[in-house]
Amino acid sequence: MAKTLYVGNIPWSTKESDLEEFFSQFGQVIECRIITERATGRSRGYGFVEVNEDDMEEILEKANGAEMEGRKLVVNEAKPREQ
Repeated sequence: MAKTLYVGNIPWSTKESDLEEFFSQFGQVIECRIITERATGRSRGYGFVEVNEDDMEEILEKANGAEMEGRKLVVNEAKPREQ
């Protein structure tokens, strides 16, 4: 089963493929999404990474606080959307 992680403080220049490559070093990545502004298409500096449930704890431990292009990532388990 898949779990979704919230990833904050992503460098502005990061593409989804970069995020996937970065998280793949810690475990199996199913999907990555970087949230962008609708009007400009520019990154909002956060996104979501879907990972295998078995790898989630290890990925959280290793990725939270890890540095990506000089910025320390904030990684938590994503909270469900409020309706």
